Amino acid sequence: MTNVPIDTYSRIAQSRTADEIVNQIEQLILEGVLRDGERLPSERDLSGRLEVSRPILREALKELEARGLLVSHHGGGTFVGDVIGQIFSEPVIALIARHQKATLDYLEFRRELEGMTAALAARRATRFDREMLTGIMEAMRAAHREGSAEGEMKADIELHNAIGESAHNIVLLHTLRSCYRLLSEGIFFNRAVLFDAPGASERLLAQHEAIYAAIMAGDADAAREAAHAHIDFIVTATLDAERSGEWSRISSLRLKAREKAEGPTRAG
Repeated sequence: MTNVPIDTYSRIAQSRTADEIVNQIEQLILEGVLRDGERLPSERDLSGRLEVSRPILREALKELEARGLLVSHHGGGTFVGDVIGQIFSEPVIALIARHQKATLDYLEFRRELEGMTAALAARRATRFDREMLTGIMEAMRAAHREGSAEGEMKADIELHNAIGESAHNIVLLHTLRSCYRLLSEGIFFNRAVLFDAPGASERLLAQHEAIYAAIMAGDADAAREAAHAHIDFIVTATLDAERSGEWSRISSLRLKAREKAEGPTRAG
């Protein structure tokens, strides 16, 4: 869990009502500024920043808790609730995990969604968005140099989330976050398998570099094409990994069968 910087919030107008505080925090959550699990500043610090009394602030926070947007832990602070939640029910997630078609459909959906997102980001990214994207790319490059697959996978998710934020479309942002949560939890496929394939890490880095460069250049068409190429690679790599795993399973069964058949002959 992370803490939300105090300068995220702005002072409330002269009327200083709980409704205005509720509206401001709702907007921050809706726009993706406040994320699931982030901790709000202390009551004293937040009331000072908003320039409202603590009783008014408590009233606002209580209302936001009632709406399921905030969660308070006794003695532990107030946190942004799980506003994304599960995009599918547990039985559907279990069903998806057992059938390859769901993985391919997920990637097809992501291909179109991420192409549109990257194009919008190329058109709409602000100076602050570009700084965020640059920082994540630097972290990804560093992880690649160090041979840290875990670091690269972490930066991978962060980059795609940041591109979603840079598109400045609220519905798109929360849809993408739901998709990435399923990806992080390994519902559709094991991302580690992709990074383990020979040369895959280099190709994934080059693909992310291409998306990043197109967004930084403000080239919407190139950003869309780079995003599509990235997902196309993941589809191919996923199918290859699954095929390889199936071939290994079959080969293992054949070997065991042969050893069993040859056993009595060798003993004789």
